[in-house]
Amino acid sequence: MNYDFRYKNINAMVNRLRSSIFGLCSMFYVLFSLTASAQVTSEADTTKIRIGEQITYKINVEADSLALVVFPEGQTFMPLEAVEALKIDTTKKASKFLLSRIYKLTQFDSGVYTIPRQKIIIGEKPFFTDSLKVAVNTVEVDTTKQKLFDIKPIIEVEKSGGNWWKWLLGILAMIALVAFLLYWFIWRKKPLTEEEEIALLPPYDRAKLALKKLDESQFLIRAEVKEYYSELTFIIRKYLDEKVYDRALESTTSELISRLNLLKDGNQIPLSQETILHIESILQRADLVKFAKSAPDMALAEMDKKTIDKAIDNVKVSLPEPSEEEKLLDQKYKEEQERKKKRRKVFITVAISIFLLIATFVGFGMKYGFGYVKDTIIGHESKSLLEGNWVESAYGFPPIYIETPQVLKREAYEVPEEYKDKLSTTLFRYLSEKAGIDIQVSTTTFTNASDPSGQGGQPKPLTDEEKAADLMRATESYLKLLESQGAKDIAVKREKFSTPNGAEGLKVYGTKNIVLDANDVRPANYKLFLFRGDNVRQQIILTWRGEDNYADDIIERIVNSIELKPDEVLEEEQE
Repeated sequence: MNYDFRYKNINAMVNRLRSSIFGLCSMFYVLFSLTASAQVTSEADTTKIRIGEQITYKINVEADSLALVVFPEGQTFMPLEAVEALKIDTTKKASKFLLSRIYKLTQFDSGVYTIPRQKIIIGEKPFFTDSLKVAVNTVEVDTTKQKLFDIKPIIEVEKSGGNWWKWLLGILAMIALVAFLLYWFIWRKKPLTEEEEIALLPPYDRAKLALKKLDESQFLIRAEVKEYYSELTFIIRKYLDEKVYDRALESTTSELISRLNLLKDGNQIPLSQETILHIESILQRADLVKFAKSAPDMALAEMDKKTIDKAIDNVKVSLPEPSEEEKLLDQKYKEEQERKKKRRKVFITVAISIFLLIATFVGFGMKYGFGYVKDTIIGHESKSLLEGNWVESAYGFPPIYIETPQVLKREAYEVPEEYKDKLSTTLFRYLSEKAGIDIQVSTTTFTNASDPSGQGGQPKPLTDEEKAADLMRATESYLKLLESQGAKDIAVKREKFSTPNGAEGLKVYGTKNIVLDANDVRPANYKLFLFRGDNVRQQIILTWRGEDNYADDIIERIVNSIELKPDEVLEEEQE
């Protein structure tokens, strides 16, 4: 029985082991079937082109319908340049897919080039196409038949307007608003109120109008005798104050009557004694009404109003007409008053304008900084570059992608005679002497010394040590160049630098002093970026004036924009 039990356990273990092995074999079979059946081929419509013509390069992939296929992207065909990559064409064939993609390639320098192997990922396994040699020939020109023309001059492109017009409209709108408010509240000739129009009338007309309004009032109907006599005496006192005695309003009845008699006896005013007595009688009656609460009847009140009316007429008649000299003095007085009003308006306008300017400056200064506001008003070259329309472009080949305040222009670069057969350099530069900013982008291409035939073949790969040594030599050459240009006290720092897309290089940076004369030493900063390939060295030089915050921001933005296409060919060969 024990033997049968052990035998059954052994059979069960064997069956489980068989199931596991069968499952693993099935999984490996499925994975192997997805990739083992895949095929990758490449073809080109031609292997000989002229400068600037395009090659149609096609990659064909035959893979299982469940497999994920990834085609090459970007500039993976260097030294040829990918102009265009068409969409992937898919054709179904039984349980498989036939995938193909066409790339348009070109080259602008004559020679024999090799299209490197291209990596295609199917599932998770990489596949490679075969490399392909391409001959790029020059374009033959028969100068005996083809006319030659001078090189056309560089066409200056007008700069885009930017957003300055929006700022201008905003400023003009604010000025217009302030001017409108100043006009409306200060300079505008405001419509006169009824009280102001009455105040401009001559004293006689004003007194007559006041009597008329008193007659239209309802003081007597409402038995408001005190108010009635107060208004009546004020009318006659106000008229006498303006035309006869300038203290009539503040004098008592006895003082005013004594003054009128004195002026009459002195022949200063030809008033009749009867008119003075009538005025005295009405003023005394008004005093009784106001202080002794006397209540004369309505008929007497009406008679007193008429008496005052006649008294005003008598005073007007008795007063002499003003002489020409008095009229002239009066006119001068009015003109002087107008000038005072105008000066007051000018003073208020200037004061408000200055206050608004100071308030605006302080407000923007607290928000953006007083130095920034000052530079905005006065102008600053570095600030204009920083806030202008930047240009993002590629320079040289292989291209260096960089964003700069202005377009870099190609400049001639003289290669020493002993190196002309070994290398060639293209230089692009922007120099602003006012802002003190110098931007240089250069690409140095080395010829293949291992190919004496000059047919171009693949360059011999450099080791990392050889690349590092070449970058150090380039650094020393640049520092010697700074010294030859008169730079002193050069501080040097070195560190590795990587672009956002993974291209690695060397960063050399520091400060220096530019000595213009014995009494003029100006601090400056510099940054040097070096990238080394098998047959190319790319270099970016940035120099700017010290103690310039706007220039610091410009350089920071330029550095953050540096992009190079990584050398994918070397990576594929290593894989």
